[in-house]
Amino acid sequence: MKEELLFCPLGGSGEIGMNMNLFAYGKPGLQKWIIVDIGVTFADDTVPGIDLIYPDPGFILDKKDDLLGIILTHAHEDHIGAIAHIWPKLKCKIYATPFTAVLISEKFKEKKIDILPFLKIVELNSSLELAPFKIEFITLTHSILEPNGLRIQTPAGNILHTGDWKVDPNPLIGADINSKRLKEIGEDGVLAMICDSTNVFSHGKSGSEGDVRKSLINIMGRLKKKIIVTSFASNVARMETVFHCAKQTGRNISLVGRSMHRIFKAARKCGYLKDVIDPIDLREAKNLSRHKIVYLCTGSQGEPLGAMMRIAKFTHPDVIIEKGDAVIFSSKIIPGNEKKLYKLHNQLVKEGVEVISEENEFVHVSGHPNREDLKEMYNWVNPKCIIPVHGEHRHMIEHINFAREMQVPETVLVENGDIVKLSPGPKPEVYDRAPSGKLFVDGNISVDEDAKSIKERKNLSVNGFLDVTILINSNGNIHDKPILTFFGLPVIENDEFKYGLEEEIDKTARTFSLGNKKQEINIIDTIKVVCKKYSKEKTGKKPITNVNLVRI
Repeated sequence: MKEELLFCPLGGSGEIGMNMNLFAYGKPGLQKWIIVDIGVTFADDTVPGIDLIYPDPGFILDKKDDLLGIILTHAHEDHIGAIAHIWPKLKCKIYATPFTAVLISEKFKEKKIDILPFLKIVELNSSLELAPFKIEFITLTHSILEPNGLRIQTPAGNILHTGDWKVDPNPLIGADINSKRLKEIGEDGVLAMICDSTNVFSHGKSGSEGDVRKSLINIMGRLKKKIIVTSFASNVARMETVFHCAKQTGRNISLVGRSMHRIFKAARKCGYLKDVIDPIDLREAKNLSRHKIVYLCTGSQGEPLGAMMRIAKFTHPDVIIEKGDAVIFSSKIIPGNEKKLYKLHNQLVKEGVEVISEENEFVHVSGHPNREDLKEMYNWVNPKCIIPVHGEHRHMIEHINFAREMQVPETVLVENGDIVKLSPGPKPEVYDRAPSGKLFVDGNISVDEDAKSIKERKNLSVNGFLDVTILINSNGNIHDKPILTFFGLPVIENDEFKYGLEEEIDKTARTFSLGNKKQEINIIDTIKVVCKKYSKEKTGKKPITNVNLVRI
């Protein structure tokens, strides 16, 4: 049997977020595997009580003896956020550039895991050998420090995994995109390119951080009162820009939010942000005139516990917002967050605060490639095959169309779990399926997406809860009326509902021999049915019902 070169996404294909990609090489059943990125996505209101979701690693867990390592392209949460959840089951080497390594070390520290023996730091633009793979890190530009594309060399051919990227002619912090090396890689031949699809519908170029800086200086220069800037903490270039603008406009700067402090410290530890003014403590900032301070805070997406939301609700202990102040939302609105963000904007406007966002001023550029950026990458690399990832289905299908316009010979549309045979064969194609799915972080526990706890919580959020306690005396007779407790039911006249339900329960209970313990299960199930039926008739809701039989 011939050696095979395989690609399999377990997350990030058909969605934006939760990236996890597998590569394999070798004879069938004897392949060696690597993982590229292990990320999370953030839950929405459809799964109450859930914050994080990550790919089910079951497929690769079965092959962990042949797993050579995890390679991380950059430090965004949708690429590294699940590593502390999944790695304890794998216990393999992790390879990352310095900034990414610092941030994942913090994640493992929170879990009280000593990751240092397994964490291998890779210098920028260097290579590592994980036979039969040779992996080269190529510096790109993105909205975080040290974003890398990966050239994965194998005996069957070379793969370019772009990770997240854009073409930024003036990134301000970190190195420029290594177009020279990308051209050389293209000349050597690229069997397949696994490529970011996020902005494939956006024409032109994605824009430069340098242009954002010029715009923000002008905006902040005209503002006369307190300025609050909210952005993604991971966007260190934007962080440096805000520091620079504060200095240029004669203001001090203070950081608000744990993530903002964490990223700032990590960046400085890795040699970045050395030339910016030092941030001042929040308590010191309180004593400054309003026109002398800029706050840089988390919560740009309207997160309920984010610093920006706490400031807007006047619950932050150290930052007070007043009429005449300004809030700059220096980030993109992530699809799905529009409703809560517009609510936050309206709340601020009602208080007399000026709200500045990408809708009315130039305050943000994307970290992902627009169509002109994609054209440049295609011209440099000239791949034989393109596999779009990092996009919803509509993005990936449009990316396929774009690749055909660029005269790419072969395209492969994938979804999570598809196994693509890149070689051997006349052309790359999906030839098998791997088990795939999602795991939900429910408190401190990871559960399946069809977990009972999630189903129950969804039901509770829709139908409410009813608790029934029936007291049984020593003679096996009902002692007084049942004790009822209910939550989340649209009951206007509580007494009328309560008395009616008590009567129904009492009538039903007396049809059973309460002195017979063997009938307890039957009576509990029957009363649950009676309660749900009665509640449905009176309220339109079928509450989760719990029945207790208590002998006194």
